[in-house]
Amino acid sequence: MGLSFFCWAMSAFRDQQFGLCGKTVGALRRNLLVSLLPVLRELGLSCTEQRTQNCITVAFGGRENRFYLFGGRDESSAALIQGVTLAGVLLDEVALMPRSFVEQACARCSVPGSKLWFSCNPEGPQHWFYRTWIAKAEERNALYLHFTMEDNPALPPQVVARYSRLYSGVFYRRFVLGEWVCAEGRVYDFFRPETHAEPPPEEPMERYCISCDYGTVNPASFGLWGLRSGVWYRLREYYFDSRREGYQKTDGEYAAALTALAGGRDIDLVVVDPSAASFIEVLRRAGFSVVRAENEVLSGIRITAQLLRERRLVICDTCTDALREFELYCWDQSAAGDRVKKEHDHAMDDIRYFAATVVAPRRGDAFAAAAVERSNQTRFAGL
Repeated sequence: MGLSFFCWAMSAFRDQQFGLCGKTVGALRRNLLVSLLPVLRELGLSCTEQRTQNCITVAFGGRENRFYLFGGRDESSAALIQGVTLAGVLLDEVALMPRSFVEQACARCSVPGSKLWFSCNPEGPQHWFYRTWIAKAEERNALYLHFTMEDNPALPPQVVARYSRLYSGVFYRRFVLGEWVCAEGRVYDFFRPETHAEPPPEEPMERYCISCDYGTVNPASFGLWGLRSGVWYRLREYYFDSRREGYQKTDGEYAAALTALAGGRDIDLVVVDPSAASFIEVLRRAGFSVVRAENEVLSGIRITAQLLRERRLVICDTCTDALREFELYCWDQSAAGDRVKKEHDHAMDDIRYFAATVVAPRRGDAFAAAAVERSNQTRFAGL
């Protein structure tokens, strides 16, 4: 898609401006430009990048055009592209961008002969981009191309087979089959406690971490994780339901429960619900290394499912509340978009926090740097 866009732009225009849009400029560079620019240069195009201006000047055959990079992270991003005049725009992973940004980018293409280029993985059938563009492709005079994972010539058959095994349910239908389908049924439909749960391995482990979903009125769920040979085991858990017990606990009491869960082990990191500011402060004062959890729900669920299938996460049979919630955690079919029901989700949230923040953070599966608070200092820890 990127190669076609540049070839079209350079053959059709000279001395014009174009837009390249991603969820963020960093994601755009990583997902598109890192692999595309070397190919363009091999084809004989001169590509000069001005990083401070987020601009790439491309020259070929006596023609020169400028390609500006934009990030469509949230509703405020529309202001970043407002006012520029473009001869064309490529929006990579357009379904992840807010509608206001996409429509502003489209409105900037006022040069005669300009075209709009979109690429994305599917979301649900109620997604605005599906209803506005894909369902009305003929009406909008748009060329709609549908691909499955098997259509990707860069993926060898064994890799396609591996991903086909790792994904399930809605993620399989979207990322492997390329379908715009609703999320329905159990979230982790492949997970069976009777077959997936294991006895905890003998300790000590290589490393220990704790993940927390904090609740006062709602249940609180903490998980103790141990690493051995590349596998993270949920060894033990703490689960407190104030409604069931008839009383609420304070931050100090929860911190004492977390300390008891640690059981004198050397805890590298405590990953906490990012909204629990007061609890984070109590843990920090108690001497724990604390990091606010990555909290994108759909991305976290997909990561957790993949790690469970790869057996990089193992839920031990001692964690009865987590195993109970795996059987009950469901998609909310009454919601307009992809949402999970806000019930039986507390252990699910703390597991998701751990998976997305520690095991497979978005900046790379092997290593990420996360700010860690200890006492009054800030340090960086390799996760």
